[in-house]
Amino acid sequence: MKTILLPVEANSTFQSAFAVASLVGARFKSRVDGVALKPGVITFVTADPVVVLVSQPNFTDAETEKSARALFDKLGSERSSTAEATFRWYDRGPIDDNGLSSLSRVYDLTIVGRPGLKQHEPRMTTLEVALFESGRPILMAPPTAPTTVGTNILIHWNASNETARAINDAMPLLRQAEQVTMVSVEGAMVPGPKAADMLNYLSAHNIRAIESKVKPGPRGSAGEAILIEARRLGADLLIKGAYTQSRLRQMIFGGATQHILQSAHIPVMLSH
Repeated sequence: MKTILLPVEANSTFQSAFAVASLVGARFKSRVDGVALKPGVITFVTADPVVVLVSQPNFTDAETEKSARALFDKLGSERSSTAEATFRWYDRGPIDDNGLSSLSRVYDLTIVGRPGLKQHEPRMTTLEVALFESGRPILMAPPTAPTTVGTNILIHWNASNETARAINDAMPLLRQAEQVTMVSVEGAMVPGPKAADMLNYLSAHNIRAIESKVKPGPRGSAGEAILIEARRLGADLLIKGAYTQSRLRQMIFGGATQHILQSAHIPVMLSH
């Protein structure tokens, strides 16, 4: 993971996203490229079957770039001089969410904040276009900046191809982890290899992982159960395949990915 893309926007989670980029960058001696992200449109889905579109404040590209670079440079200057990550500004002008998904294709990892519905929170569209359109993994930062990333990793195993891809994308992190646990949620599996098969695969790559089996959370949610187990283990990174069920189905009926996108308290690496 030598190249990390960090879209820069003055939202409630950006300082956490910067901290995550710095921690991962230091681990791999990576180059972290900051790029200005244009304001977009927030979509609110109300209790009634109505979608409300609210425009973000209108800034010129020059103002967006200036503000984003000032924030990136400020946080970069506050990093310790011993940090092994390097920080570089991508100075070709601000990009929108679609531009982010395209640019992400030439980076090992893109880091975004956990999305929300409020105007000062990261947009779900930013995360989803990077996830679906880049062909690369994304790392979602929680609202509160972590102090470690990737020392104690929890993998959510449900036998899906999305999860298999996420594990493959996370191999550099898994090789360096001090502890790896693979959790399966009862009743939330798809047809496919058993957990023991994936444990054997990891062992062949010199990654020792232990298995954990849990029941759904108090409200019957697999996502809730995964986050409860993450807290119990003190995990500082969750590896997860995204949207094994369709995105629309999860929006309507709920699902593990949807719950984690709304509630994760630790960084989450997602692949689709």
